[in-house]
Amino acid sequence: MKSTVLEPTLEAYEAVQERMARSTPGLNNIIVPSAIPIPIPVLAGSRFLIWKQDPSVGEPELRVTYVPSFVLNGPRDSRVTIDLPGITPVSKNVQGDFIFPVHTPELDCAHTFAIVRDTLTMYQRVRGGMNIPWVWNTAGNTDPITAYPHAGVTANAYYSRSMKALKFFYWTPSGASAPVYTCRSLDVVAHETGHAVLDGLKPGWLSGGNPPQTGGLHESFGDLTAIFLALSQLDQVDAAIALTRSNLHDKNFLAALAEQFGSAMGLPQGLRNADNDLKLSQVGNEVHAISQVFTGGIYDVLADIFTFERNRQAAIKDPAVVLLEVNSNLCKLVLNAIIAAPAIGATFADVVNQMLAISHAQGDPPVYRTFIRNRFTYREVVVSPTPLTAMREGRMKWDDPDFTEGADLLKMDRQKHASDHATQNRTGCCGTMQLAEHMLGDPKKMATGVGLSDEELLAPELKELAKSFK
Repeated sequence: MKSTVLEPTLEAYEAVQERMARSTPGLNNIIVPSAIPIPIPVLAGSRFLIWKQDPSVGEPELRVTYVPSFVLNGPRDSRVTIDLPGITPVSKNVQGDFIFPVHTPELDCAHTFAIVRDTLTMYQRVRGGMNIPWVWNTAGNTDPITAYPHAGVTANAYYSRSMKALKFFYWTPSGASAPVYTCRSLDVVAHETGHAVLDGLKPGWLSGGNPPQTGGLHESFGDLTAIFLALSQLDQVDAAIALTRSNLHDKNFLAALAEQFGSAMGLPQGLRNADNDLKLSQVGNEVHAISQVFTGGIYDVLADIFTFERNRQAAIKDPAVVLLEVNSNLCKLVLNAIIAAPAIGATFADVVNQMLAISHAQGDPPVYRTFIRNRFTYREVVVSPTPLTAMREGRMKWDDPDFTEGADLLKMDRQKHASDHATQNRTGCCGTMQLAEHMLGDPKKMATGVGLSDEELLAPELKELAKSFK
């Protein structure tokens, strides 16, 4: 049987010739250069071993985090530097990382730097990458903040405007065999860094001459910073989801703040618990107590929005991804509302109303604003024009048959309290709020970013001496 030889078509022959011309230099005098890939620059960065919560918290414990910017030995960069006499500067390893053995001063330096840097970076990211100044960064000043991991022996930590510093102390509790280092707590370091960030944005808020709620906003911002930072890290989000089965009102490490410090003080759930039901009428004018009202309201809003979005996006997104996104959006909303609030004398209602207005302007679902209104009405921060029929024991059930969203109010009246005109009581506050430079300042003067001079700090004592020497 005669075989049939299939001849190539003219089109196929021309296609082969074209491929050969491209791959074989010199063929038919046609040279087609091959594509040269353009290299993508690799960003400089370092890995740090850090405590993701407190050393006393079993999960997520010590883990490696990545700081995606150039960090010098110290560690230090253009915004943050570390000072521990006899130890700093600590050097990165041959891979450019700051990885040190557990419970060493070198690790304390690396951990402290990473948390301060991550906190500042988190807020700059939600501001679209805009640099957030320290309060002294005016008229071209670029001085960094200096963090002292082992600042001395006492049960405290604080931010100081005049020293341009974050100071973290350590102490050995009664009956304990080892000291507690405040620098090893993500919550404590983030809290104090939150004070520094807020002072750069709202310098008039730190003065003790403001009403109690302004001081409460400062302390609350510190606590919320710790929560926002924890939930900006996917491994912590994943751990929280698994621990709570996606119910943020279950007991968890997010709501419990500074667990090791609190345990040393004999407290069951850290120094404070963000998942609370406190109302303004229950706290008076003590700034740390009043701060928990605002913190608790924001934490409830976080849980409400997360539950709503988790249910709505269950088929397309993992709960951890949903919580990561909800946290980032709420962090941005709270920060922008604070920036838009009055420069001095700000109240909780001022920030709540800014949250409502910004949420509406950026097109959030209306139910988000329902969560905000109802939570802060329950806590006696604002006055609702209609009764809250969907509140039960401080928990909002938006899927109740009695629940109606009602009008999308963007401004609510502030609920008045006896403490509104009281002097701030800072006896229960962290060291930041108890420093003389922050206690005695005139809010209008501090709003310029200028602290008290040495003479002004001594003025009250000199006044008393003058009375004695008459």
